[in-house]
Amino acid sequence: MKTKKKVAKRQNSHLVPQEVEPAQESVEDSLAMRLQAKEAEMPPAMLRVGHYLNRNRVAVLANSAAELASMIGTSDATVIRTVQALGFQGLAELRQSIATGINFSTPLHHMRQTLDEVNGKGSDAADIVIDTHIESLLKMQMPEEREQLHKAIAVLHGAARIVVYAAGPSRPLAEYVRLLMVRHGQPAKTIGYGGIGLADELLDLSEQDRLLILSYGKPYKEVLLVAAEAAAIGVPVVLVTDTPNSKLARSAAAIVKAHRGRTSRVALHGATLVALEALIMGLAVSEQGRTMQSLARLAALRAALA
Repeated sequence: MKTKKKVAKRQNSHLVPQEVEPAQESVEDSLAMRLQAKEAEMPPAMLRVGHYLNRNRVAVLANSAAELASMIGTSDATVIRTVQALGFQGLAELRQSIATGINFSTPLHHMRQTLDEVNGKGSDAADIVIDTHIESLLKMQMPEEREQLHKAIAVLHGAARIVVYAAGPSRPLAEYVRLLMVRHGQPAKTIGYGGIGLADELLDLSEQDRLLILSYGKPYKEVLLVAAEAAAIGVPVVLVTDTPNSKLARSAAAIVKAHRGRTSRVALHGATLVALEALIMGLAVSEQGRTMQSLARLAALRAALA
């Protein structure tokens, strides 16, 4: 589970969009919020325990106070005092809070909801997937969605290179997009490493590029950094998202809605893949001379291998 953090100020402030939401305690982030509120007044030993408990929640669920103390290198009494200092009556209440948070997190919660809906029948689950994709594709037929897809093709058309950002489960989709673009003669690159590795990926971003971002839900700091760097350089952004009203979306030149299924159910990527393939085909036809030349070379290379 991730905790909400304010975006830190940096010397290069243009790199990070100032998108800070008001903090609000929920079941998921109760431990993190309490730790943040109490850490200024906690002794160093207890603070160390508090941070360990926050970072290792599965260990909290699975181990006793004595076992946790052994892992942390402290006493079980210190573990219990820390738990109580954070506002929990004891380790049992902390475990309940963590377990409840896990129950409401995604994708576990969404799978639970889906399982409840299908009553354990694999055939019903398969039907739901098909029905959900049909619903999503019907939404994509709406004129405003077609218009945004056409706009996205226009934004990406003529790019010296298309940089595709995606992280997590969306990364294979981005790799597939890159493969087809390169096959059609369109230079493309995939980025999406977390942490400092992303900095290296952004080094060669230039105003000749176009940026295709796949981002769902509340934007993480990595995607915000990518979008901010693109804005600073002057790189147009096409955003594929299920959150079309976010600040990230408002900064995009075009938005392609990613219909990932029914609310609070397992996320499905079929409709997103259809939208991406439509985008790729639109670009291929827009540069059909280059596309056919590249595919002819591909055929020749395959023939040589055969």
